[in-house]
Amino acid sequence: MKKLLIKNGRVIDPANQIDNTLDVLIENDKIAQIDKKITDNKADIIDATRLIVTPGFIDMHVHLREPGREDKETIKTGSWAAAAGGFTSVACMPNTNPVNDNESVTEFILNQAKKEAVVNVFPIAAVTKSSQGEELSEIGGLKQAGAVALSDDGLPVSNSRIMRRVLEYSKMFNLVIINHCEDLNLANEGVMHEGYYSTFLGLRGIPAASEEVMVARDLILTDLTGGNYHIAHLSTKGALELFMQAKKKKLNVTAEVTPHHFTLTDENLTTYDTNYKMKPPLRSKEDVKALIKGIKDGYIDVIATDHAPHLYDEKNVEFDYAPFGIIGLETAVPLILDKLFFKAKIDLNRIISMLTVNPARILRIERGTLSIGAKADITILNLNKIHTTNADQFLSKSKNTPFNGMKLKGSVEMTLVNGKLVWNAKERKLTAK
Repeated sequence: MKKLLIKNGRVIDPANQIDNTLDVLIENDKIAQIDKKITDNKADIIDATRLIVTPGFIDMHVHLREPGREDKETIKTGSWAAAAGGFTSVACMPNTNPVNDNESVTEFILNQAKKEAVVNVFPIAAVTKSSQGEELSEIGGLKQAGAVALSDDGLPVSNSRIMRRVLEYSKMFNLVIINHCEDLNLANEGVMHEGYYSTFLGLRGIPAASEEVMVARDLILTDLTGGNYHIAHLSTKGALELFMQAKKKKLNVTAEVTPHHFTLTDENLTTYDTNYKMKPPLRSKEDVKALIKGIKDGYIDVIATDHAPHLYDEKNVEFDYAPFGIIGLETAVPLILDKLFFKAKIDLNRIISMLTVNPARILRIERGTLSIGAKADITILNLNKIHTTNADQFLSKSKNTPFNGMKLKGSVEMTLVNGKLVWNAKERKLTAK
């Protein structure tokens, strides 16, 4: 493999506490050298002047739909969307068809990724068989096959005994348990956040308590077991306060938020546009304000997209009947930079840590750093570019986004995986396998 030299960029690597104008030399798919001025006549040059060079971004919560719903997304097209969005690694949820609850499905996903994906794909396996919440999956075999975490997302593990047992196993197998925190009885088939706007719109509401009750239970069980626990798509002020208490007690807990939950509110649903229908639902302005403060104060560990592709015909129905979820891989980084860095004034190092070293640490994967000898997964950002979201240009198979046409400051310039340039925004060019 040819050498590649990235010159004159502002290199930010929170894992190594680097923030300086440096050159980065890549050789044999690994980081070979980082220094002030590197000269190598045999290397191809990428000029990163006025750009930000970071470890490759990791999205630890995506739905790639394969196997079973390749009409919505495939491992191949999902990886394209990830590369265009600046993500060099994605962890895919197990709610495929069949569910990823056994070694053969995990191995299928990894084999498909090896053949067709342009980014790294890490499978997350189901906590319970068929994600039905009744019987634990074969956890040891799933880990051996390549699973990096366990989750029944988008179904909560409602049975407290099952959750206790899997948290105990999480220590034995050194895997994190990711839960979709929702009391389904309290949610009661609601379709949006319960509050003023659900009453105004005449839509059945999902109370914040449905999330908070489950978060409280899981934190109690994590305290009991000492297990490895992660809250998926945390969305309410109350859930955040419970989580912050657990952090102060030094429990082994982490949490993620999505760009749509710190950007949009339940007021957006007044258009009845089903692209605003998601689970957890868009919450109140007070909840959004709390999430942004939780990010700024360093409590929330990760930003993840919960990329959930759906077909146009599925979403183009009455609000009650549309599926929950939006795509997020190609909109996340501009939203993060615009809303958190420029508007909320959150430190860029803090933001980048939530997309690199933190998810890598939680999933126990060797990514998220520019250490010498590390895999050369790199994301290059342009903070000054105004990005206009255009769903027609998405590389994802699905286009279900509420952000179409939104102008945002900050974008992805290039994405490199294993030292290979896989996405160049200037040319809108994807280098597929």
